[in-house]
Amino acid sequence: MTFLDMLRDATARNHSLLCVGLDPEPAKFPTHWRGDASKIFDFCAAIVDATADVVCAFKPQIAYFAAHGAEAQLEKLIAHMRSVAPQVPVILDSKRGDIGSTAEQYAKEAFERYGADAVTLSPFMGLDSVLPYLEYEGKGAFLLCRTSNPGGDDFQAQTLANVPGQPTLFEHIAQLAQGPWNTNGQLGLVVGATRPQEIERVRAVAPTLPLLIPGVGAQGGDAVATVQAAQGGPMVINSSRAILYASAEMDFATAARAVALETRIALNNAALQA
Repeated sequence: MTFLDMLRDATARNHSLLCVGLDPEPAKFPTHWRGDASKIFDFCAAIVDATADVVCAFKPQIAYFAAHGAEAQLEKLIAHMRSVAPQVPVILDSKRGDIGSTAEQYAKEAFERYGADAVTLSPFMGLDSVLPYLEYEGKGAFLLCRTSNPGGDDFQAQTLANVPGQPTLFEHIAQLAQGPWNTNGQLGLVVGATRPQEIERVRAVAPTLPLLIPGVGAQGGDAVATVQAAQGGPMVINSSRAILYASAEMDFATAARAVALETRIALNNAALQA
């Protein structure tokens, strides 16, 4: 199955638009593991086990593993996901953005070393920074489009005077991803949940692309507004900290499941209202 096939299947099978982001911070681990980076796999695997039937995807963020020298734990975690939740796609959040042979190595890292189904990329070096990932048949690539951080305005919101229609940069990225760059139907877009009005603009430009939408939960994104803005095409709505750190005690996985279930219900109800 391609990434898009897996995403559609998991969305339908688990009745879910929710993606759980795996951003392990040992300093925030439950009391009995707090500060112990050797427990990254154990912590994340417990979250996966508790939420595997509630999500449409998992999204490990590579920096949270690499910063602690825990790449082997990430490999082990993705293998664990394949064992307990083979129907749930894995999006490796790495935001790579280089070209040539370096991009080829990053693609190899994502798809061969870690075995991810999709990856996040920065498109700002152009199409040749994306093509090496599209060589992997059936894999997905989400391009940063409209991020929710304040500094996103520095570039993404700027108008392109020499492009027909004078779109903003983020609208132009969406146009490219929907059209000439998406030669094999593998592309999606990353759009932050804190800007629902701009999610609508992206969806209007890219009606069929999957949107990866971080920011629901601890970052303040509104679930109802997000779903309503992204309606009409596939969506993967990510929540990380609100689920991962729902409890600081031994019941952390149970608490994580409870928050994931609440979030799934909120997203599904929003979809019904859209």
